[in-house]
Amino acid sequence: MPIQYYLFLSLALFSIGIMGVLMRRNAIIVFMCIELMLNAVNLLMVAFSKMYGNADAQIFVFFIMVVAAAEVAVGLAIIVMMYRKVHSVDINILNRLKH
Repeated sequence: MPIQYYLFLSLALFSIGIMGVLMRRNAIIVFMCIELMLNAVNLLMVAFSKMYGNADAQIFVFFIMVVAAAEVAVGLAIIVMMYRKVHSVDINILNRLKH
């Protein structure tokens, strides 16, 4: 497959992620869109790694995925604590947590 297919797919995934972060107010959806953007970058790194025949980027992607798994655990814990405190996952209500 040509590299352009991977570029267009990665661009589409990243664009969907950006639009989701900018347009949605649900914390879980925003969190998922951030993960989608991270995976779009990972896809692009693996595609270029395969194109150039160098496995360094693929190893780097593996470490990024490990950090993303830890981020998911911490992020979901924060969202659950926010829901317990405010009874909503709307990010506009986060101003209530200041008081």
